[in-house]
Amino acid sequence: MDDIRESDLGYKDRQGLELQEVTNAMVRIYKEQFGRGPTKARTNYAGPDTLVSTLENSLTVAESSMLALDEHQRVREIRLFFQHASERDFVDAVQQITGRRVRAFVSGTDTHRDVSSEVFYLEPVTKAA
Repeated sequence: MDDIRESDLGYKDRQGLELQEVTNAMVRIYKEQFGRGPTKARTNYAGPDTLVSTLENSLTVAESSMLALDEHQRVREIRLFFQHASERDFVDAVQQITGRRVRAFVSGTDTHRDVSSEVFYLEPVTKAA
């Protein structure tokens, strides 16, 4: 957003750029934590104070091998462990991009469909009286 003047952007444009920045941050964190990023990713607001990032096709070769052995629960546990260990990275990225405090973070993976979600509950914006 640095090379575009803030005053030239409308609310929807700013929000769209913000959502793209969050998506890019999620992909970067996945690449750093898991060794590969998703091939499909998107972030949307689910109401005014909740961000949902959906990431698809992010499982590693090792995880896929475990799934071939029907070790879905074990893969979910390993993923959850790594996502919990890097929670600060996820939260810091969203707070820095949105300028809002994350009050809760929830992470999950559907190993059957190779779809993961990162959900961020933001502090509500207080309106000036």
